[in-house]
Amino acid sequence: MEAISAQEQPPGVCPHFHAAIELIGKRWTGAIVFALTDGPLRFGELAKAVPGLSDRLLSRRLRELEREGLVERQVEAGSPVRVSYSLTEAGAELRPAIAELKLWAKRWRSG
Repeated sequence: MEAISAQEQPPGVCPHFHAAIELIGKRWTGAIVFALTDGPLRFGELAKAVPGLSDRLLSRRLRELEREGLVERQVEAGSPVRVSYSLTEAGAELRPAIAELKLWAKRWRSG
C-alpha cells in the first residue's frame, strides 16, 4: 500500500465548526435558538414554544447559551419580577443559518 503524502490527506473538520455544531446540535438547543429568532421570550413562553422540553433542561440549556454568549437574560424589576431571554448579537448572527436549515428541513421531510 502506498503512503498518502501530507498534501494529499483530506482536510480535517474545522475545530471552530466542530465546537459550534456540538453546541447547537445538543438536544433542544437548536429549537431554543430557533424560538428566540423572532424576538425575546419569557421562560414560560419558551417552554410552550418547545413542547416536550422540561423546565429543568430548558434552564440548563439557557445557562449554557448564556455562558457561550448566544443568549442574554434580562430581568425586569417589578412585582412579580419578569425574566426574558433574547439572542445576543452573536446569537442573532445565526438567523440566516437557522432560516436556511428550516427551508432545507421542509424540503428533506417533504421529499
